[in-house]
Amino acid sequence: MTDLTVRIGRLTLKNPVLTASGTFGYGPEYADYVDLNRLGGLITKTITLEPRGGNPMPRIAEMPAGMLNSIGLANVGVERYLAEKLPLLEKYETAVIANLAGSTVEEYARVVMKVQKHPRVDGIEVNVSCPNVRKGGLAFGTDPDVLCELVRSVRSETDKTVIVKLSPNVTDIRPVAMAAASGGADALSLINTVMGMGIDIRTRKPLISRITAGLSGPAIKPIAMAKVYEAAQAVDLPLIGIGGIMNGEDAVEFLMAGASAVQVGTLNFVDPAGCLKVLEGIETFCREQGIAKVSDLVGAMDHG
Repeated sequence: MTDLTVRIGRLTLKNPVLTASGTFGYGPEYADYVDLNRLGGLITKTITLEPRGGNPMPRIAEMPAGMLNSIGLANVGVERYLAEKLPLLEKYETAVIANLAGSTVEEYARVVMKVQKHPRVDGIEVNVSCPNVRKGGLAFGTDPDVLCELVRSVRSETDKTVIVKLSPNVTDIRPVAMAAASGGADALSLINTVMGMGIDIRTRKPLISRITAGLSGPAIKPIAMAKVYEAAQAVDLPLIGIGGIMNGEDAVEFLMAGASAVQVGTLNFVDPAGCLKVLEGIETFCREQGIAKVSDLVGAMDHG
């Protein structure tokens, strides 16, 4: 039997499949469809200091190979997250990683300070890459100096695993990856959505109210894999690959490109049990290939 455990910063996960923030709610919403205990990790939807209503409708549109979304980090705010959402996860053994965001460095630090005290939070994913909010988010993820300061501030507030979620909407992913590492990140997750847009040619209106939005799904998989590969050459940190993973073979590709684990996102909207099918696909591949440890696949691409 293949050893599926992976090490991400200070966390040991039972397997390399995690849910991507914003695609799996707070977790319990999917409990009727997925055995949450089988997941390697559950990353909850982004939480901010204060509640957010999100962007105006329409904010989701289906694309030929994915979807556009501009949710705008709608969430209940950190106080309700701690009081109402995390207690629902206490009966599960899966690692819980809180995805957090803010509009300023100080806001990030404050929300981290509140969340990291909760015993059900095993790690923190810092969202510096959301393209759908007017303040914070993408601005932090595209400027290496600002990003380093932000990560250093977050790092000072917690001793739990800090994962920084990077944006692909930069000329070169390597400087921002190195900046996050310099700030004290334990791991990096990449990528978040790619900027895109669509128009209804009959109404002549944009498909998304804010016009541009984040594109996710199979369409961005080649971009995501390239960014993972580039980051793997630049930093000596565990990487979590995200972008268009629809089956086990997609996940194995990310591992071979340099990721230690993967996050499943858009697939959750297509098939609520999709993340477990990805896990089963990885298990089948390892068994067929006689692979003893899934970690042996990390960076295993033959450069020829």
